[in-house]
This record gives sequence, C-alpha cells and structure tokens, in this order.
Amino acid sequence: MKQIKVKDVIIGGQDLVLIAGPCVIETEEDTLEHARKLKEITSRVGMPFIFKSSYDKANRSSADSYRGPGLNEGLEILKLVKKEFGLPIISDVHCRKEIEPASRVLDIIQVPAFLSRQTDFVIEAARTGKPVNVKKGQFLAPWDVKNIIDKIASTGNDNVIVTERGTCFGYNNLVSDMRSLAIMSEFGYPIVYDATHSVQLPGGKGGVSDGQSNFVAGLSRAAVAMGCQGLFLEVHSDPKTAPCDGPNMVAMNDLEDLLIKIKKIHNILHAK
Repeated sequence: MKQIKVKDVIIGGQDLVLIAGPCVIETEEDTLEHARKLKEITSRVGMPFIFKSSYDKANRSSADSYRGPGLNEGLEILKLVKKEFGLPIISDVHCRKEIEPASRVLDIIQVPAFLSRQTDFVIEAARTGKPVNVKKGQFLAPWDVKNIIDKIASTGNDNVIVTERGTCFGYNNLVSDMRSLAIMSEFGYPIVYDATHSVQLPGGKGGVSDGQSNFVAGLSRAAVAMGCQGLFLEVHSDPKTAPCDGPNMVAMNDLEDLLIKIKKIHNILHAK
C-alpha cells in the first residue's frame, strides 16, 4: 500500500492515524484550544494526529447557516495552529480559485464529497503536489473511486487518500457499507473512515442537518476492525453549542476512551 508522509505522520503505515477537529473554525482562541486538547489526548494515547477544521463550509443546508471566517482569516488561524503545535493541517476547499492560496498553508487538501466527480477541480487540487484526501461522494459506489484516483495520478501526484463517509440510501439518511473499505483498499492507497459524517442526517432538521452521534463509537470500531488506515472524527468541546454539525460530532470528553478502544482493535488486527 502507498504510504503518504505528512510531516512526521505516515498514513498507510503501521499506525492508525486520527484526523480530527471541530467541523468549522469558530474563533482563533477556540480553534487553538481544540488543537491543544486534541494534541494532548492523542499524545497520551500514542496516535498520530492531523488537525482538521474548515475555514469555509460552502455546502451548508441553508444560506443562513454558519460557514466559518472565510479563506483569508481562516487560513491565518490554521497557520497559527501549525506554528503553536507543529501539527499537520487538513481542510476542505470548495472552489478552484481557493486551491492555490489554501495549498500554501494546508498540508493535505481535502476534496469535498459533493465535488469528488468534478474533474477540473480534482485535477487542480492534485497539481499543487500536496497530498489529496478525496471524500467519496455519497452518490458513488466504492469502485467508482478508481476513476478519481486515476484523475489525480494523471498529474504525476500519487499522494492520494480516500475517505469513506457513508452512502445515501434514502431521504435525509446515510448508511455505511463496511465492504466499501475493503473494496477501495484494493486500489493501493490509504483508506480513512469518516465516522462522524457517516452518521449525519443531511437536511434532517429542514434548514440544518441532524445527526446520530450515538452510533459513532460502534461504527469507528467496525471500520478499524475492517482494516482502515485512518479515522476521521469531528470533535467539539460542547457539540450542543457547535454552529455546524453538532448532532454528529464527538464530545471532547468522550474522545480518549474511544481512541484507546479502537487502538486496541487496530493492534490486535496488526499483531504479528
């Protein structure tokens, strides 16, 4: 399997990697505090960690939904996270004109699920030379991802990560087919499981999405047992007050216990 090296973190190596952070940047102080707590927890558990938060969530249910501070302010805050904590940074980019400035700050460029089939966008992200994390579209079969990988590789960039985030099987609901992780791993690139977006209920509250965070722990354990190389979790100190995706996020106080359990599963699976 291809190994993707981002600073001191190797995705696709022996260790299970965590990608985590609040869904969207709220304030500079809040973002730094989340990064500090997450680094402390992952250091105690002994799990490689990449910080994730969005500077602009362009795919909200409503035009009135909170999107974040925007490109310039958001990237400055993510720069501070890198400077203060030395963490690799990933964030989602939603339009082609933002790819170049975002690539100057981000260590991994994330292609949102809804844009995973947009050829020009995917290729432009790949041309930065940065690792590209593709969120598999909710409307795609796992074998369809091979075409996306080929688009990225056509630029000479083979630093590809694929993230499963559930499949739409009905109105306002997503279902995780764990076979998808095994099928996509056959393409030879690291597979990450997004446990928090997989329990999202898109548009489930009409103007905003709903979620079922009570299923995150079980699905995380199942995905790690299935052999994924990384876990993607959106985490918040107080999900009830989060301006975005609160119902599907993991509470910070619950994270360490979950990571300890999934690391045990990973270690058993990879024991010699």
